[in-house]
Amino acid sequence: MATLKHLNPDCSTDEILDVLDKDAGLIIDNLIDKDQINKINADLDPYLKVDVYGRDDFTGFKTKRVGALIARSKACRDLALHKKINDVSKKYLEPHGDGYQLHFTSAVCIGPGESKQILHRDRGIWGGYLPRKVEPLMSTIWAITEFTKANGATQVVPGSHKWDKDRIPTEKEIAYAEMKPGSVLLYTGTVLHGGGQNETTDESRTGVFLHYALNWLRQEENQYLSCPPDVAKDLSPEIRSLIGYSKGGYVLGFYSDPHDKTATYESVSPENMFKDHLIDDFSSLPDPTELVSKSTK
Repeated sequence: MATLKHLNPDCSTDEILDVLDKDAGLIIDNLIDKDQINKINADLDPYLKVDVYGRDDFTGFKTKRVGALIARSKACRDLALHKKINDVSKKYLEPHGDGYQLHFTSAVCIGPGESKQILHRDRGIWGGYLPRKVEPLMSTIWAITEFTKANGATQVVPGSHKWDKDRIPTEKEIAYAEMKPGSVLLYTGTVLHGGGQNETTDESRTGVFLHYALNWLRQEENQYLSCPPDVAKDLSPEIRSLIGYSKGGYVLGFYSDPHDKTATYESVSPENMFKDHLIDDFSSLPDPTELVSKSTK
């Protein structure tokens, strides 16, 4: 059976990137403490205690999924801003864009008797239109409970990001992300992976999924509905920017206030809707030759 490399909490960004380049998946052990796990559990318990399950084989008939974690959980907001993970996301994705965003949030609880999820590549959500040389995602699954092969630890096929897209792995090529609570699985958008089978009769496996994507791609979870302005106004500027209440590149994501008759908020950054004065980087325009240069890449 294949295995995933485990790194210590004090590992460097370069160490992580080296393993991602080789395997496209790894585990950092014990990156958050028990107190943080307890806070996450307290925030998510009201939602996970409801018996609503997936609607097909892929989402899992015995699997609970809870989204909108940024709006619903302060502990998950803190997790989304974890410095080590954001440092890795920034450096890993920067060859393909000038920024990144929080793409998807979900608490996933795989219940007893759940079947194995089909192996897949997350980049497929964009329909296969992205060139293979563009890596769109850096994803995390945080272990809130212990992950074991028996209770549904995530399947990962190390190195499959370099395979021909039609190659099917053997059982020996599949690793299982077994890890203790507080540990985190990092994996890319091109590696084959899927939820594991829960063979137990009384044990659920819960993980918090936080995925980061290039800022010029549409997010899988619509953050502006999952965390609308009336909720986002009470959050920190850092988390608002991360979920997309900011501009990407030169003009991506600008807005105009439909109620503003003074033309003060025309084609400005979304951050302006949370301020009482204009704070827009559009007033400082880059050299036009730079814009032309970027458009011809």
